[in-house]
Amino acid sequence: MIVAIDGPGSSGKGTVARIIAKKCNLTYIDTGAMYRAIAYATILENIPYEDGDKIVELAKTRKISFNGDNVYLDDLDVTKEIRTQEVTRASSLISKDPRLREVMVDLQREMSKKGAVMEGRDITTVVFPNADFKFYLDASLEVRAKRRYKEDIAKNMPVTYEEIYEAIKTRDYNDTHREFGALMRTEDQVYIDSTELTIDEVVDAMMKIIEGE
Repeated sequence: MIVAIDGPGSSGKGTVARIIAKKCNLTYIDTGAMYRAIAYATILENIPYEDGDKIVELAKTRKISFNGDNVYLDDLDVTKEIRTQEVTRASSLISKDPRLREVMVDLQREMSKKGAVMEGRDITTVVFPNADFKFYLDASLEVRAKRRYKEDIAKNMPVTYEEIYEAIKTRDYNDTHREFGALMRTEDQVYIDSTELTIDEVVDAMMKIIEGE
């Protein structure tokens, strides 16, 4: 079974997807973390964001894996490192390349052969257009910025709400204006606005659909 969840940054996709995966006994795959891991690798190796050839080759040769909530680049745990603002910006830039997306989509499909809950920007439209369940999880920009700000402050990251707000606003524009793999609403997605909902309420709404209630 494939459960696909799309939506803008900080709408709660990751948290919800992890819970759904546990409830359904499926693998959780954070596609955004996969792009972030490659972006982090480009920073480590001083590869310019414009050098698509080297970045695509990097994606083909480096191994990305998950162990619970931890993300690994080869044997290196990069869970914390890939959540910086620098990596966020780099990920947004490099993920525009259709060649990189092709490599990553192939990897995502391979990782999901035994079933998975996968979340990202183009999972319901590109990676798994025939997924068993397709959701679009949304929330207002202001609420998403507040959520991300609280998360970053809790991690002692030196950020301001204004910086987070502008970063998410820019990411929203980039994600919805990509030539390939753009974030978009479709008629066959189940739309859920989490602005006024708790995580448990979002999970309950999705599980009722998955369980056919």
